[in-house]
Amino acid sequence: MRVRAGIVGGAGYTGGEMLRLLINHPSVDIVFVNSKSNAGNLISDVHTDLFGDTDLRFTGELSSDIDVLFLCVGHGDAKKFLEANPVAAGIKIIDLSQDFRLNAAAGEDWVYGLPELNRERIKTAGYIANPGCFATCIQLGLLPLAAKGLLKGEVHVNATTGSTGAGQSLSATSHFSWRNNNLSIYKAFDHQHLNEIGESLIQMDPNFDGVLNFIPQRGDFPRGILASMYVESELTAAEAQTLYEEYYAAHPFTHVSKKNIDLKQVVNTNKALVHVEKHGNKLFVISIIDNLLKGASGQAVQNMNLIFGLEERQGLALKAAGF
Repeated sequence: MRVRAGIVGGAGYTGGEMLRLLINHPSVDIVFVNSKSNAGNLISDVHTDLFGDTDLRFTGELSSDIDVLFLCVGHGDAKKFLEANPVAAGIKIIDLSQDFRLNAAAGEDWVYGLPELNRERIKTAGYIANPGCFATCIQLGLLPLAAKGLLKGEVHVNATTGSTGAGQSLSATSHFSWRNNNLSIYKAFDHQHLNEIGESLIQMDPNFDGVLNFIPQRGDFPRGILASMYVESELTAAEAQTLYEEYYAAHPFTHVSKKNIDLKQVVNTNKALVHVEKHGNKLFVISIIDNLLKGASGQAVQNMNLIFGLEERQGLALKAAGF
């Protein structure tokens, strides 16, 4: 089948990754790419690596002649957009902002789009709330334990993200001169992704009442997230390895490595890698993803594939052409 796609917010980082993926997706036709600030401009004038790949232009207009709408807009803007621009019945929506991730904000119409958690629900969903990048990485490190009711007590997480995680708009902490050769902590114990992580863990284990201690860091690299976490556990190293391998056996993008892992293994891919170790009574877990792909646009395309009955890896098997 052919899937007709529209993109709102195509000029930013996640919009650019979405374009790189969908232009090369064998089952997708891009109907429009909306950007008010770039209306009329060639897409390749903004995303210059796409020169020669497409002659599409940004438009300020919208079309209902689509099967799926991707919202690659800022937090708070997706809800405003949908209130101002009602979407015709039958059109699937995949929102990459945080506006509909939490149960209280989403209601029953939205499904949280982490395939390793909600694959079957995603297949029949009308609207998908794509998970946050930190949330994706951390949940992939914890879900197998939650599924067996083995998350007890406190969970300690330290995670570092690349500069693209802050979006394309400049801020004091996103300038190259500040970010390069630098490392900083922000939103310690209070990051917004904690809420969606907590809801997912409770979904897997209704008895989970542990504390999630999360220390986010800004890295001096463009893309990727490395999360390290530990919990007290009675599992042996071999039992933990088997638990994780069995949980992810049916999920084509998440792989459990017996060797230590590093970011270069996943950057520019939709893969997630997980590694587990046992140290005394602590189970230590490392999880890595590309924040713009498995943490955003790649996962959105993965969700689209599931919704329309396409092979889950279609359009995502190779490394992306981004930076």
